Amino acid sequence: MVPFTFALDGDVIYTVVDAKPKSTRDLRRLSNIRRDPRVSVLADCYEEDWTALWWVRADGEAAILDDPAEMTGPLLLLAGRYPQYQASPPAGPVIAIQVNRWTGWSAS
Repeated sequence: MVPFTFALDGDVIYTVVDAKPKSTRDLRRLSNIRRDPRVSVLADCYEEDWTALWWVRADGEAAILDDPAEMTGPLLLLAGRYPQYQASPPAGPVIAIQVNRWTGWSAS
């Protein structure tokens, strides 16, 4: 499991290898995707008020985008959510996850 920033465009989730400190740019998540592109993403919301709890899971196929032309749109979406990316655009690569199944739960 790896926490990450993301942007959603329909049934595609985008994330990017950014400039936050890392020991290498050849991240394990990239080699895992190259080996087996099937991925799952889990987002949840914890609240002290348990009637407000929820989670959503997305299962799909991931692809690594490293062509600058392919990365432009996803990077604009990510910069729209994260001001840090506007000031310092990530070099990438971008991971694109085509979601083929959504599941979720909410307490209310």
